[in-house]
Amino acid sequence: MLRASEARDRAAFIDLFASPEVGAYIGGPRPCDELERVVPEVPGRRPGLFVVELGEAMIGMITLDRRDAERPGHVRPGGGEAELGYLFLPEAWGRGYAAEACAAALRWFADTLPGEPVVLCTRVDNERAMRLAAKLGFTQVERFEEYGGEQWFGVWSPSRATPSG
Repeated sequence: MLRASEARDRAAFIDLFASPEVGAYIGGPRPCDELERVVPEVPGRRPGLFVVELGEAMIGMITLDRRDAERPGHVRPGGGEAELGYLFLPEAWGRGYAAEACAAALRWFADTLPGEPVVLCTRVDNERAMRLAAKLGFTQVERFEEYGGEQWFGVWSPSRATPSG
């Protein structure tokens, strides 16, 4: 289930950003003590951020944010495309939850902003993320160096692709 974040998700947000496995492709884990100080009582409460819930517990998060125009990788001259992001706790990996949740978020986005493309950027060496991008229907636009590694940049268009889920 996708839903807005709640106060009960705070510990899972901290676990997510402190996890060495989760942090491997996003710049590394953050220290728990730092996260305890900076994560608000209701973390991630904003449009475009969805908590992924299984049973009664948060297992991950999906974001649809505007891509910073200063970063490399765009499909529009001025940038600002919606960018799909996701993080899941390691115990949820390999079970299809990311594919199902990302597909649901893409369907929501396509219904909310018809015809708008969505972009995704991931490190080429993140094999799981590369497989998920293909499964969701993202197609490569370019590759470039960023954050100390080769990045794969792709686009999903609701008029060209229907994500499985």
